[in-house]
Amino acid sequence: MAQEQRKFGNLTPVVGGDIVTLAKERLLIGRRESCDIVLQFPNVSSSHCQMFVDRGYWFAKDLNSRNGTKVNGKRITRKRIDPGDTIAFAKHVFTMNYLPADLGAMGPPPPDEEVIASVIGRTLLDRAGLDRRSNNRS
Repeated sequence: MAQEQRKFGNLTPVVGGDIVTLAKERLLIGRRESCDIVLQFPNVSSSHCQMFVDRGYWFAKDLNSRNGTKVNGKRITRKRIDPGDTIAFAKHVFTMNYLPADLGAMGPPPPDEEVIASVIGRTLLDRAGLDRRSNNRS
């Protein structure tokens, strides 16, 4: 009996085309033939984006691509991609389809980098809204 290959979800093109199966937990997307997902378009960088699973959720990290990676229309550096979100490599847009529970997710999703960045550099009291110094500044 053949063992079924574990599927990590897929990317469905918004405009039409072939569905892309996410076959493993870490993927390199780009124009180069050695990438895990090859997008043969001149506006896609040779190594455009890296996608990876963290605690049951997919994340995307742009690799300083010329035309950028966007999640839900916003250019990203690193971002969690929730089921149903769109991800664009240059102008090529896909819908993300996966079930976090199938990838081992338990509890709330891990934070986005944007959330982490807004917290760094602030005291615990300030983050809780209890820092009198920051509240009394004029």
